Amino acid sequence: MPRMLDVSQDVRAEIGDDEADRLLVGDNAPGSYDCTSCRTPGDSDQERTSTVLFIGDETAVLAFAHATCIPSQVVKVAEDQLQGAVRSITGSEQKDTEGRMPEQAVLGITSGLVLIEDDLRPALVVEPTGPVARPGTDGSGGDEFLQLLLEQGFRPAPDLNRLPEVLAGWSVLLAVGQLHAVLQPSAGGGNPVAWWQAHQPLQVTDGWRAAVNKSQTVLVFAAPAGTIGQQPREDLLRDALEKAAVNGVLVAASMPLAGT
Repeated sequence: MPRMLDVSQDVRAEIGDDEADRLLVGDNAPGSYDCTSCRTPGDSDQERTSTVLFIGDETAVLAFAHATCIPSQVVKVAEDQLQGAVRSITGSEQKDTEGRMPEQAVLGITSGLVLIEDDLRPALVVEPTGPVARPGTDGSGGDEFLQLLLEQGFRPAPDLNRLPEVLAGWSVLLAVGQLHAVLQPSAGGGNPVAWWQAHQPLQVTDGWRAAVNKSQTVLVFAAPAGTIGQQPREDLLRDALEKAAVNGVLVAASMPLAGT
């Protein structure tokens, strides 16, 4: 039986039609895998799965992810960073021989409804595949994902029963009912730029779309790699968010809806 794989046009262009077709009929792809986004197990025989191709200057690594985590896409990295991407794929967070943390991380985004103030609110949960270093550093300072977001205006979220503050200038772009991007203000003061952008628009549930059309606002939560994971039900997602909030590793912001 053909595996439930998504192979984007970008990935197909890189690996070739023959290899893409072999993947789609079940050759050269494991039935089970560890999601390169949330690092929890997946099964391409039972659930939609994205192919994610990490490309260096001379080598490439093909990984797999839950389609609900990230879309099929090509992620270009410097050749000397490809080993960091490999560690993200395998789920290893160990330091390399020079003591540096993995340098390549992909932002995984999942959607869900979170009950706050007696109302189901449309939310996005952002979790990178590995530690995030400050731009221009070698990663020796450890994971600075949350600190970087705090500097952008996100706020700690110690209580999941309170709505997060609106983050000025940021928005969530929805088009024809699909998630396209999270936008942030341009450093030059021009049009907003993509902080995160889907290589292939992400589907959202009818309930999520109805909630966001009602509120015109999206709650964006973010946590370090390995904190939330891929949760099969929204009650489990809330439990994971509450645990992150109690542990002080959850930040959040409210963002207006851009698009329809």
